[in-house]
Amino acid sequence: MSTENAAGITAPAGFLAAGAVAGLKSEGRDVALVVNTGPDKHAAAVFTTNRVAAAPVLWSRQVIADGRADAVILNSGGANACTGAPGFADTHTTAETVAEKLTAGGHDVSAGDVLVCSTGLIGVRLNMPALLGGVDRTASALSGDVEAGAAAADAIRTTDTVSKTEVRAGNGFTIGGMAKGAGMLAPGMATMLSVITTDAVISQEHLDAALREAVRVSFNRADSDGCMSTNDTVIAMASGAHPEADPSGADLSEFQAALTEVCQSLAAQLIADAEGAHHEIAIRTANAVDEEQAETAGRAVARSNLFKTAIFGQDPNWGRVLSAVGTTDVEFDPSAIDVAVNGIWVCRAGGIGEDRALVDLTGRKVDVTIDLKAGAAEATILTNDLTHDYVHENSAYSS
Repeated sequence: MSTENAAGITAPAGFLAAGAVAGLKSEGRDVALVVNTGPDKHAAAVFTTNRVAAAPVLWSRQVIADGRADAVILNSGGANACTGAPGFADTHTTAETVAEKLTAGGHDVSAGDVLVCSTGLIGVRLNMPALLGGVDRTASALSGDVEAGAAAADAIRTTDTVSKTEVRAGNGFTIGGMAKGAGMLAPGMATMLSVITTDAVISQEHLDAALREAVRVSFNRADSDGCMSTNDTVIAMASGAHPEADPSGADLSEFQAALTEVCQSLAAQLIADAEGAHHEIAIRTANAVDEEQAETAGRAVARSNLFKTAIFGQDPNWGRVLSAVGTTDVEFDPSAIDVAVNGIWVCRAGGIGEDRALVDLTGRKVDVTIDLKAGAAEATILTNDLTHDYVHENSAYSS
């Protein structure tokens, strides 16, 4: 990863960050802080659609309602989900403490403008003395340099083996991002934590619309294990601080393209680091009636444990692809569908195609193409194989 990409959220002008050790996890950094120094404080966010939403999600939904956020505090080592009123009070206390520390440092921040994100085990109260100590340490260590951005990305990891960051530059703006997620990865808006920063001059309304579209074709199409988290949050903040920013605003089409690229890169990094994964699988459904049907077909295959275990065993079992697509209400003729695995058309016209022995699945990357021959739309779903390592890691997660 390049030095620029490692900076992630601190690559755009107008942002400070830090990551610190608080003791919420057994080792390593576990609290991150991101601060927008302006002049703009525009923000947008999307959250889990899981009806069992964590306290930080409930709090942050209220904070983002006015389209402004000055800071984001994130912790790993505990989800603060299913903790009731005491857990919500802990989130409130965390935001208040962040505001106090930042205001004391000259940033003049209100608790009502502090977003909160948590990740980790569900159903356990956070160690608040440790967390608030981490707030103090991150507030004291804020910086706009590469190391600060990298430290923040490191601090939000749970079972992630590596940090996930990305940067794109446009005409008069830069976009940076960080994300975490290795399990409980299935779209219900986005399925993980992510913070995206930009120094573009862009209205809150346009930022919100751009984020939702980028998430739709990126995080919402990363489906590792079909499990939707209680804490999913994707936040975008705009400072308007780029030295060459157009005061009339960023070119929206260029900004949308760059933001989508950042989100797609982060989503691909999540799948690449999925718990126990040996293969990264891209399932492209082509020639569907519409994009929604293409996505539905691809997701059915991505959530098939039979398909995922076949890939783990390096078996190009195309029958499992067809059987998964056949469970959907997608429009297609079963006698016309074609399937390719790593470029070999193992299924033709719903039956036997090229010799499956020609398919090489020894590498990490796997490309599956499903040709429905029903229209002109397409969509790609990212997933991974189901391995012994995944079962072991998740059977021992809370012990």
